[in-house]
Formats: sequence, C-alpha cells, structure tokens
Amino acid sequence: MSRLGRLRSEIRAATLAFLRRRTAVFFTFFFPVIIVVIFGVLVQTRPGGGGLFTEPPSYYVPGYLAVVVLFTPLSRVGSEVARHRDGNRFEKLATTPLTRTEWLLAQTAVNVVVIGLAGLLLLFLMVGVTGASIRPSPLLLPFVVLGVGLFCGIGAAIGSLASSQDGVISASNGIALPLLFLSETFVPPTMLPAWLPTWLSPLTYFSRGVRAATTGSGDAIAPLVILTGCSIVALVVAAGLLPRTD
Repeated sequence: MSRLGRLRSEIRAATLAFLRRRTAVFFTFFFPVIIVVIFGVLVQTRPGGGGLFTEPPSYYVPGYLAVVVLFTPLSRVGSEVARHRDGNRFEKLATTPLTRTEWLLAQTAVNVVVIGLAGLLLLFLMVGVTGASIRPSPLLLPFVVLGVGLFCGIGAAIGSLASSQDGVISASNGIALPLLFLSETFVPPTMLPAWLPTWLSPLTYFSRGVRAATTGSGDAIAPLVILTGCSIVALVVAAGLLPRTD
C-alpha cells in the first residue's frame, strides 16, 4: 500500500473513532458555543470603557478560535497517544507499514477538519450574536490549519511524556490556560506587564495573524511564517517522541 493509501486508511479509522465518542463530539462543538454565549452575549464588549473586553467584538475573534485550536488538539491527541501507549497499540503499529509519523499526520488531518468545522460555527455565531464585523481573508484557513498542527504536535509530545491519561489532561490544561490569556487573545498587550514576553508564545502569532486576516489590519505574513516554523518543529519533535518498540 502506498503512503497516501496508508494515510487515507488511518484518517478514516481516526474519524470513525472520534465519531464513536459522542461526548467528545458534543463538547468539541458545544464548548465553544458556551464561551461565545458567556463572553460575547452575557459579558459583552465595552469599547472605550474600563476593564476587560474594551475592544470591538472583532478583536476577540482570535481568542474564540483559540479555544478550539488550542484546547481540542492538546487534549484529544494527547489522550489518544496515552491510550495507544497504555494499550500497547504502538507495538502493534510497528508490525504494520504505517509509520509513527504517518499516524500523527493522520490524527492531525482529522483534527484539522473537526476544528475547522467548529471554527466556522464560531465565526457564524460571533457575527450573529455579537455583531462582530469580520472580513475573512483566504489567509485565515492556513492559520487554522497551522495552529491545529502546532498543538497536535504539542499534544502528542505531552501524551508521550505524561505518565497517564489523567496526567495528559492536567498537563494540557496547565499549558493551555495561561497561553489562552497571555497570547494577545482576550487580553490586549497594553493591559499586560511590559516585561511579559508574549512573543515567546506560538499562540501569539496565531492571534496576530487571525486578527489581521479577519479585520484587514496588520501584517499577516510574518506571523504566518513564524507559525509555520513552529508547527513543523512541533510535529517533527512529537513524531520522534512517540513510543516505539525495541
């Protein structure tokens, strides 16, 4: 079987495995809706006012998208790696033509489609319930794809290094929560301490690029280049860390 054929087969198997987990499907799409309702409808933005959410609604599009681009791959791929490791499935994988890199790429492809659909739902919700003025650029798609790839790689690395599935969830949340609020998503840089190095967070470049791609203001190319490099490094490192047999 060719590499493309192996990838297609694994993508199909991973998709069916995801659809069988109805709780995962529900929260993948329902959790972002809750976030939009809480922050976009109940809290709302107050342009020119004090406190948080003082920017126009469109400013927070990267933050809402980051909820699914960040949390979903970290937890899903990390847990999948931990389940495969605990069930000795990587040992069985070693007896097939499918390589660990191909397995990871297949998992990433499934997450790109799932999270892309969830992100599209979020954009429609934001326009409908918050009145956000969004002018999406074609560059929005590569930012979502690269963001998902980046955090699939980080999630796979966590799943390889954590001692258990519970450890994966704890580590994923411990990484995701600080990144979500310290990467120019919901909190503008002007409200953060000047010494805080937000530029060290790869999610910052996702936020800057998505903001430029949805508002038409700012540079989207430089963040896209940096995010591309981060995603490639994360996936290469994660593929090397995946459990193997001797």
